[in-house]
Amino acid sequence: MHGKDAIRSAYQLSRMVTTSYFSDLTDQELLTRPGKGCNHVAWQLGHLISSECGLLNSVAPGFAVELPEGFAEKHSKENTASDDPAEFATKDEYLAYFEKLQEAAFKALDALSDEDLAKEAPEHLQQICPNVGTVFILIATHPMMHAGQFVPVRRSLDKPVVI
Repeated sequence: MHGKDAIRSAYQLSRMVTTSYFSDLTDQELLTRPGKGCNHVAWQLGHLISSECGLLNSVAPGFAVELPEGFAEKHSKENTASDDPAEFATKDEYLAYFEKLQEAAFKALDALSDEDLAKEAPEHLQQICPNVGTVFILIATHPMMHAGQFVPVRRSLDKPVVI
């Protein structure tokens, strides 16, 4: 398996786990918080989408999906306390963004050579991602950093075990 294939596989596995945990939740259930001081699922999904767009633009400008005006702000650290459904997307919208982002990330990955992936990451990312390839690994695995928070939400809503 080549490096790009490994990144694609990690991306697909991460996305499968993440979407499995929220795909049967209603739009209202997406506003459930896993615990005190935690962000609800809708905010986390928007954060993942906004972050992925930002990361992708930092290493492959022009490939990321264009988000609606105000989307990133509604899913920013400054808006974590909001439980207003009008400020967040629907489950179907989040799923559509994830699908479009995967397509965009894979197109960007295909456009880069192995030498491009070995180049230094942008300075603001170098502390955690020394090169462009590791930025793609972060894009692929970032959802898994949040997926564990979706399980307590599922349990509190009496949803079935999906994985």
